[in-house]
Amino acid sequence: MSMILVDGSSLKDPSVFEWGLQDISASDSGRTDDLIMHKNRVGQKRKLKIAWNNPTPAETAAILQAFNPEYFMVTYPDAMSGMNETREFYAGDRSAPIRAWAARYKRYTQVTFDIIER
Repeated sequence: MSMILVDGSSLKDPSVFEWGLQDISASDSGRTDDLIMHKNRVGQKRKLKIAWNNPTPAETAAILQAFNPEYFMVTYPDAMSGMNETREFYAGDRSAPIRAWAARYKRYTQVTFDIIER
């Protein structure tokens, strides 16, 4: 089974998979006059940094197309729960620099982006 599923479909396993957790603070968070920080956490969201090294043009297209919808469901190994979880995400800015583009060898250096829990 693939490491991650996007809308139920498997992809090539990423070369980089970094789990992260972001705290969402209330708008009235910040330091008060007595210099005490008030975080006022109202929620938490997962952020996954993912990348595929040296993908072919076909692999690059499949990856970018899978993460192209505005929102998508991703099943992935969650570091906090220790289990596979399915959550709704959206993608940040995506990049795919070219490594080589010769007649018989066409490769991208890497396809990389973050996905953030909705």
